[in-house]
Formats: sequence, C-alpha cells, structure tokens
Amino acid sequence: MGVLGVFALACEGGAGAAGDPQPTKARTKAPTSAAAGYPGSMAALGDSITAGVGSCLAYLACAKNSWAVGDGNGIKSHYKGILAKNAKIEGHVHNFAEPGAEADALAGQAARAVAAKVQYVTVLIGANDACAGRVGDMTPVATFRDQVDRGLAKLKKGLPKARVLVASVPDLYRLWQVGRDEDAAVRVWRSGGICPSMLADPTSTASADNRRRRAVRDRIDAYDEQLRAACEAYGSRCRWDDGRVHDLRFTIDLVSPLDYFHPSLEGQNELAAVTFPERFDW
Repeated sequence: MGVLGVFALACEGGAGAAGDPQPTKARTKAPTSAAAGYPGSMAALGDSITAGVGSCLAYLACAKNSWAVGDGNGIKSHYKGILAKNAKIEGHVHNFAEPGAEADALAGQAARAVAAKVQYVTVLIGANDACAGRVGDMTPVATFRDQVDRGLAKLKKGLPKARVLVASVPDLYRLWQVGRDEDAAVRVWRSGGICPSMLADPTSTASADNRRRRAVRDRIDAYDEQLRAACEAYGSRCRWDDGRVHDLRFTIDLVSPLDYFHPSLEGQNELAAVTFPERFDW
C-alpha cells in the first residue's frame, strides 16, 4: 500500500542584500499533502499476534516479525515503512504487546507507551477475549468497550499529539472455515486447546457446535463495532482500520504451521500491508 505523505521543508526565498527589507510574516512550511509527516517514534499494543508468536521457527514471541514494529529481514512492518521515510525513528520503537493479553491489559500497555513518549501507537486486541474455554466465558461486549476506552483514555491524556491506529479483530470464523479440511490443522487444534470457543471439535457438524462457532463470530463482530466506535469517540487523532484486518481473507499458508492460528511471517506481512496508513496526516 503506497504512502503519500512526505516531509515538507520550510520554503524560503533567496538570500538578499544586507539592506533588504525583512518579511512581515513568519516563515511557514510549504503546503504538503501530508502536513504532519512521518512519526519519529512508535509503540505497538496488543496480544500474541502483534508479539509475533509463531512467526519464527519456535512457538515463542518473535518481535522481529511483528506486523507493527518488526525489524527483521523478511518483514515489511509499519516501523520499516516509516523508517524508509524518516530515519529519526530508528531505535525509537517499542513492542508492548503481550501473549495472552485481553482488553483489560490495554490500559497497562498504554501507560508504558505514554512513558516512552511515542508519536504513533498501534492497537490490535480482542482475539483472546473471544478465545475463551467456553462461549459463556467470552468477555462481555460492554466490559470489552469499557476496557478499550480506559486504554485509549490513557493514550489521549498522556500523548495528546500522538496518532493512534486501532485495528479490527481477525475473523476467526474464517480461520476455522479454511482449516477444518486440513488434516494438520485439525490435529493441532484437537491436541493443543487453541481457541476452544471457536476451534474445538473442528470437524463436527453438530448443531450445538455450529451455534457455538456462530456465537464467537458474532461476538467478534460486536467487538469490532465497539473498537470502531471507541476510536471515533477518541477524536481526530485516532484512525480505525475500516475492518481491514477482519476482512483479510486468510489462507492456511498465512498462518503458522506450529498452531494454525497465529500469522506466519507471510501473514504478518499481510497484516502490515492492509493496515499501513496511506497518509500520516491525522
């Protein structure tokens, strides 16, 4: 996805003689299609997806492959996209995402971003709120919204000039659809206890299992609506991803063969591509 924003340099006239009259107005930057330019620091908040779990050769967090702040050779992250335009961001990047984190962890992560005084923050949260042991244990929608609001409020108060990108929750129902006929994925899901609310008994066509999966799908849709509304309430410094992460048509080769759940390196690059802002002027 192309980036249209560019830094503007102050537009000054040629040097005149010592006696030339001085301008009556302060010099200002020339007009530009991206008035704010690229940020010089950033932080990523969220869960194991942003932590890069499963994107390396081991089932561990792999920050270098994070869609948001990864700096590995194979990742085309937001950080690397910004670095290509603004070298000042080098070394000023933080990954505060935590494997297993639910929305109630967002406020603590936001506090760390405030302490780091960053200029750009990405937020991807919600999959673990839906991936409960049972449907009845999923985070209630109202609770989820309150927890997201508390996290965003910390960012707004502590970093009033920072730009915030809020991403939608991945479509786990789609994941089940593409993996239920893959023998390897079915074996892993059955043995690993991965997202049981959605992926338990992955080949079952029983009515109860279909209702369970639809309930998780609907809860994620509700979370996405609350994320969108929370970002809108935040104000002009927050950008919603317009559901692009949720709409990403994951295929089995875009998830890690270690668990058939977390994005592979290729999947992380897809996440980065669909969420990278076309402009950094909000």
